[in-house]
Amino acid sequence: MSDPQQVPPVPPASEQGGHYVPPAAPPPAPYGAPPQPYGAPPQPYGAPPQPYGAQPQPYGAQPQPYGAQPPSAAPVWQPGPGLPPVPQPPQGMPIPAYQPPPGAFTGPAAGYAAPYAPTTRPAGKPALGRIALLLSLVATVVLAIVGAVFAWQIGYGVGAASSLTTLEARIAAEDLSILTPVRQIVLWWEITAWVASAVGIWALVQGIVAIARRRGRRSGIAALVISALGPFVFFFVGYLSLVIALGVAATSH
Repeated sequence: MSDPQQVPPVPPASEQGGHYVPPAAPPPAPYGAPPQPYGAPPQPYGAPPQPYGAQPQPYGAQPQPYGAQPPSAAPVWQPGPGLPPVPQPPQGMPIPAYQPPPGAFTGPAAGYAAPYAPTTRPAGKPALGRIALLLSLVATVVLAIVGAVFAWQIGYGVGAASSLTTLEARIAAEDLSILTPVRQIVLWWEITAWVASAVGIWALVQGIVAIARRRGRRSGIAALVISALGPFVFFFVGYLSLVIALGVAATSH
């Protein structure tokens, strides 16, 4: 027989609405965290997991704040069984510094040195380049004019010694006997050509030296160009003068 004063149990609030709602489960522990011992209080949400092998906190102790490092004792080296103990220096005695062996590198490695900058030679007197320019002008202009004068005399002498028809036939046959009346002038023309060649080569070499030693570089460059063009100018002017003189002498009689 039941007690008339016994009160039936009241269902929880989650069951009063007509359906059962289970209580919220605690958040799962992070991956790799050691399991908590039986009976230990759960850690608050967001607290860092304890390292593996650490002693669990006693029951009822305050949890450590977030980010705090657990205390760790400094490891003490203990010799193994059968080994003598490690000797320790006496109190107050300084520990000697490490001494490198003989021949070892004792200083820090130096940084890379600045790249070598070649010193530019200061510009000297421009006399060397100016002399080279003067020699090149002598070889290309003055001696070319002298050679053209001799070529004119050669052509006029050959043309005056024979008629135009005979002159064309002898030139086609490469008959050098037509130069017999003017052989002395031909010799002087050859001497002029050799002198012009020697002076032109001298001016060419001196111009190169003037450029290299910075002693009148502009004059040296000009002497180099003029000396290189000298032979072409000499023979072109001489040939043009010879042909004109031949035509004038052959048509004058």
